[in-house]
Parts: sequence; structure tokens; C-alpha cells
Amino acid sequence: MITRMSSLFLRTLREDPADAEVPSHRLLVRAGYIRRVAPGIYSWLPLGLRTLRKIETVVREEMEAIGAQELSFPALLPREPYETTGRWEEYGDALFRLKDRKGNDCLLGPTHEELFTATVKDMYNSYKDFPVLLYQIQTKYRDEERPRAGILRGREFVMKDSYSFDMDDAGLDRAYADHRQAYQNIFNRLGVNYAICKATSGAMGGSASEEFLAISPNGEDTFVSATEGDYAANVEAVITPRGEEQPIEGQPAAEVRETPGAATMEALLEWAKGEDLRREDGTAVELCDTLKCLVVKTTAPGAEESELLGVLIPGDREVDMKRLEASLEPASVEMAEAADFEKHDFLVKGFVGPVALQNNEVRILADPRVVKGTRWIIGADQADHHMVNAVVGREFTPDGFIEAAEIREGDPAPENMGTLTLERGIEIGHIFQLGRKYTEAFDVQILDENGKRCVPTMGSYGIGVSRLMAVLAEQRHDDKGLNWPLEVAPFQVHMVIANKDEAARAAAEKLAADLDDKGVEVILDDRPKVSPGVKFKDAELLGMPLIVVLGRSFKEGLLEVRVRGGETLEIPADQAIEKISELLG
Repeated sequence: MITRMSSLFLRTLREDPADAEVPSHRLLVRAGYIRRVAPGIYSWLPLGLRTLRKIETVVREEMEAIGAQELSFPALLPREPYETTGRWEEYGDALFRLKDRKGNDCLLGPTHEELFTATVKDMYNSYKDFPVLLYQIQTKYRDEERPRAGILRGREFVMKDSYSFDMDDAGLDRAYADHRQAYQNIFNRLGVNYAICKATSGAMGGSASEEFLAISPNGEDTFVSATEGDYAANVEAVITPRGEEQPIEGQPAAEVRETPGAATMEALLEWAKGEDLRREDGTAVELCDTLKCLVVKTTAPGAEESELLGVLIPGDREVDMKRLEASLEPASVEMAEAADFEKHDFLVKGFVGPVALQNNEVRILADPRVVKGTRWIIGADQADHHMVNAVVGREFTPDGFIEAAEIREGDPAPENMGTLTLERGIEIGHIFQLGRKYTEAFDVQILDENGKRCVPTMGSYGIGVSRLMAVLAEQRHDDKGLNWPLEVAPFQVHMVIANKDEAARAAAEKLAADLDDKGVEVILDDRPKVSPGVKFKDAELLGMPLIVVLGRSFKEGLLEVRVRGGETLEIPADQAIEKISELLG
């Protein structure tokens, strides 16, 4: 059936929406694919819904190719399953919580591990029923504190989540590998430029974890790649190489020195240079020879009170809050405030060191470079004083290590794979080997082939379906508008009648009908009182793969075919069907 612009529910905009921050947001609103209802909440208009459904079709085809079966759970869920796994508290303010008329706690589902697990437990009890592979494509809800960038970071979004249930870890490995390949197939079919990165599991839990990141300068995630090997990882998952331990014996004695006004790292370095402090090799000390001692507060899920924690990182590095938060999950974390310093007299702002923290039983976690025998300049826990020659394992001993320092371009890559480069990306997929976290929480007991009770193991695999639409807009646009890949474009051909001649109009109608008969999806711009210039601008903005123009040259029996973002051809009208079919592949 031919869709006509004269009757299509569409209004394109010439001006960018005031709140648009990134190209996908700007163009999807201007082209009439989506419309804002409230912050982070958007309506899907006819063109947008067609594209979204086509992306869903690609996802469904590849999921079913690995044997997954589709179902659909409700978005409105009771509290109890999430209480069972502890995620009612772990998700914190990100959950949309509400009460029904009887006062029962409910939530809008952010993800559905609990429901899948409980349903499998309810229906299956024998190893003969396994493996199980289920998925759904459904709207999810997360109460983003700062929704932004249109449908890239909204409070309501469409997601594909699938779950594997296996009797043993070997089965989980197979399911994980199958999903990994299926995801590559999906993103390759859509023409997404992406990287597969090692990742952390966050509130999901589990062991093996990889993210699929669409490469984009507007991405909120930073990932690293190795210059000399096949390695990529989200910055939260980068493991800093451990420093080389040094002997403590023979190290110079620690000494507390007066450091007037040196409450910042820069001021401390200036003081050290003025004192001509030297490393063991005789070179002048640098910021990397000092230690920042950050005081943070951590709160475990469900806990009423927070605990102080000291975090040690080299002085030449900034703290990366995402890395810090990922390292401490599921606990929440925030920097200590003025009230905390007033409450604890051993905390001296600008001069906090690990010694006082350790003496006051505050747990200390250190950067992996801060190893036994290494020597540092640290805060001396009194105003305008620092300790020089503080040796790890002698003056203080951390309780463990933590990944909290920023990752920099040029840092060493793991396993001698050169150095790290930094890129920006948008998360479009995430796969986890959950293990038995959820099946144990729900006490899923399955009889194995020996008649013994066994707890199955799980995998969880998500794709941001609505986000994929925004990613395609981010990666495939120019200064004129969108440029959809053929597989998910709302229509394959955008036909423009740019000639008032009735013969041209009749020819366009016939060509559109003939293409429709051949299964080609056509949108026909038949608007009688719209200028050719406006029609051309709309065609480029909407972004169909081919634009076919019946204009002035039609009198000579020629049509103009514009490949969106590519060449422009003139073809004989009587060869149009053949040429257009050839261009569409």
C-alpha cells in the first residue's frame, strides 16, 4: 500500500527543538519520528514507529535463529520478587515505585530477571526441560535523574532482554557464545559501527560481562582499546597493572614536614620542588610520587547509616567516579562533606592521610600502584603538614585495592598489548553470565539426571532497541538530515512530484503502484500546494535510502534518482522499475 505525504500524520520542523543536545535528538524530532511528552518520555509517531518495529524484526529474527522463544511480562510488577533478590533497595532512586489502592508496593519494571526466574521455577522441575532460552521485547522504566539526548537516555525505553537457563556452566558458556554471535549479527545487519568491550556487571551481578558500544563522540561511556592487540574494555572494567613491590628495609625514615598552604596537589608539588625533594634515582619528585587520600561515604543497600572509606590514588590522577562507583557496587558512594569533617576531628581537610584513618579504624582501599615498599608523600593529618618517605607496609597498610583512578590515553594495555587509546561510545547491548545469583535467591531446585536436586545457572542478555534507533541517527546523518539503512528505513523509496504537469503526477502514481506491487515500500510526496524546494528538504530530512524525483527532466522522459548521502543519477522513465530495484539490491 502506498503511503502519501498528503495524508501522513507528519509535521516536519525547520528549527531545532530547544532542548536538543545531540544530532539524533534534534533530527528525530524535526523529522517527525518522535515527539516529547515530558522530560525523558516520548511518543512514537508513524514514521518512528515503523523504524522501531523494523529494528525489532531484525532482533527477533536473530534471537529466534539461536532458538530463543518470545514471551511478554507485565511492566507493572509487585515488590516481592525484587525484595527477594535485594534489588528493591539496590536500584535506589532509579526505580519507579508506586502503591496500588490497597497500599501494596509496586514498581515499573527496569529489567525482568526476577520474573523470568520465578516463572521457570513455577513451570519446570526436571533436567529434561533444559536448556531454556526465553526473551521479550518490552517497554522498561528507569527514573533517570537527568534524562537527556531524547531517546538515548530516557525514562521509558524499549528493550530486548533474554535469559538462558542451563543445568551446568558448559551450557551457560554455549548460551553466552550464541548470544554474542547473535548480537554481532544484529548490529552488522543494521550497519552499526561498534566495539565489544569487557565490562562490569553492576547491580545485575554475575561474572563474565561484555558491553556492545556504538562508537560516537556523543556517547556517555568511555572505553579503551589496545594499540597492539584485540582488547577493548569499558573504563569501569579496566584493571590497572599492579605496581612492583619494593623491599622496606633500607628505605629512608618517614618525616613529618611543615607544608604551609599546601592543601592542593599543585601547591604540595611546588613546596616539594622548593625543598628539592628527590626520588631514589635522584630525579625530582613529581605529582605521581604523592598520594591523594579521598574520604568517601558508602551506604550498603538497605542500610540506614553510611560508613567512611579512605581511597588512595596517585596525586597525578583524578578520581573517576564511575570507576569508583562500579568498584563499590552494590553500595552507593558519595564524597565526604563538611559535616563529616566537623564530626571526625582526625579528618583535617586538605591534609588527610592514611595513617589517621587506619588509627581510627576507617577502612582504606588503594590504587593497585600503591603496593608494599613503595614510597609516597602523604597528608600528615594536621594542618599545613605532610609526611615524606611514607612507605606502604611500614607507615600504613591498605585493607585492599580499588579501581578508582582515571584511565589515560597512553596507559599500558594488559598482557603487553601496547598502550590504551580512549574513545566514546553509546551502550547498545550488554551480556552477562549471571551464574546462580537469581536461581539461588528464588531457590530454584531442578532434579538432575541422577535424581539429585540441582540449581540451574543463568545468563542475561539485553539490547536497547529504541536506543538503537537513536544510534543509527547519530552515526548515519549529514547536515541535511537522516540517512537510514535499507533494512530499517520507514520506506525504501521517497518519491517526489516536483512538476505540476498532470502527466508527471500520473506517471508518479503509476510508478509508485508498480513498485508497491513488487514489494517496494514507497512514500509518495503528492502534496499539491507545497513547493519543490520544501519537498526536497523534507525528503533529505526524513532520510529514506532512495529519493526518486519527477521534475523538469520528466518531459524528456527522465527521472532523477538520488542515493541518500551518495550519487545522483538520471534514468529513463521506462527503465525506472529495473534501475530502482537494482539500486535497492
